[in-house]
Amino acid sequence: MAKAQHAPRYRYLPGLLRRFREDAGLTQRDLATKLKVTHVFVHKSEIGERRVDIAEFMDWCVACGVKLDQGWKSLRGLRGI
Repeated sequence: MAKAQHAPRYRYLPGLLRRFREDAGLTQRDLATKLKVTHVFVHKSEIGERRVDIAEFMDWCVACGVKLDQGWKSLRGLRGI
């Protein structure tokens, strides 16, 4: 079985995370500061090398000014559900 971040159902999330960050006008380092993580964490999350859990997704949304319900709807829309 493939690791979770390599599963087909996960493929939409990394790009969505990047879009949220870019739409907020944040660099990877800016977002890392807001999340209190390293810029490497942000980079690896955005390229799908690191799996993001639901709590991290929520923190990412908040840091980027995305309402949680809209973040979830965006992800569901990309997945077609």
